[in-house]
Amino acid sequence: MVLEFKNISKSFGDKKVLDGISFAVESGKAFGLLGRNGAGKTTSIRILMNVFPADSGEITVDGSPIDYSRLNLGYLPEERGLYPKKQIFDQLVYFAELKGADKKEAKKAVDRWLDKLGMTEYRNKRLDSLSKGNQQKIQLITALCCDPQIIILDEPFSGLDPVNAMLLKEVVREQIESGKIVLFSGHQMNYIEEFCDNIAILNGGKIVLSGDLREIKRSYARDRLVVDSPSAEKIKADFGDACYERDGSLILRLADETDKRETMKRLIDDYDIDEVKVYEPSLNDIFVEYTEKQV
Repeated sequence: MVLEFKNISKSFGDKKVLDGISFAVESGKAFGLLGRNGAGKTTSIRILMNVFPADSGEITVDGSPIDYSRLNLGYLPEERGLYPKKQIFDQLVYFAELKGADKKEAKKAVDRWLDKLGMTEYRNKRLDSLSKGNQQKIQLITALCCDPQIIILDEPFSGLDPVNAMLLKEVVREQIESGKIVLFSGHQMNYIEEFCDNIAILNGGKIVLSGDLREIKRSYARDRLVVDSPSAEKIKADFGDACYERDGSLILRLADETDKRETMKRLIDDYDIDEVKVYEPSLNDIFVEYTEKQV
């Protein structure tokens, strides 16, 4: 399955929020839709979910307009959208029924996901009695309990402790491996970088960068090395201004990209080296570069 945004534009009054954006996402892969607040991410998601139509362009699945009566979408919003005073099980079943499940199947699916996410003990509690992280897990169940073909995750790891974040990672990987389309949106760059093969960065309603993240990184000059070493102070002294520290590692600037092999050999021969590799920008670095000046 291939989901395509084709030249999508949308305005609200005189403000053009999306200006001809296009990208494609394949099943069995995760895609990162990135941008600063106000860049057009939420509008893109709402058009995909048929909350309101685009002014022009179209969204297709396998080349045809989306048939929302047959395509199931799961959405985990950044802001909680459940009822804080209601019993968890009852409202999860209610949301599953809204997505077309019959009551019997809805109850089975909800219990299965409560068990999978370690939330069975909270089945009959009110939502507002749970921690922020556990509320996030309940919200996730609303997105997944009806086995959607397309899953939209907006800041999915917000409020989760490391153990619950690891559990959610496993769930996301399972969804990707089962052939779902997973669309990430948000600002948690480390998670998006971990899961997404392809990205699109929005700025001012336009896509300013898109493509395979690995290829994007390799397009940058490969004229720096990252060095981890207990001999960091000696390396800095020996290499002088060509060497500086960043995020606990040394960054070593090369006079030319062709010096990589020789410099790596010198480092390994002359110092106690834990790791040396070619420097590549992080997704966070790339994001800042393309969105620092907001259009």
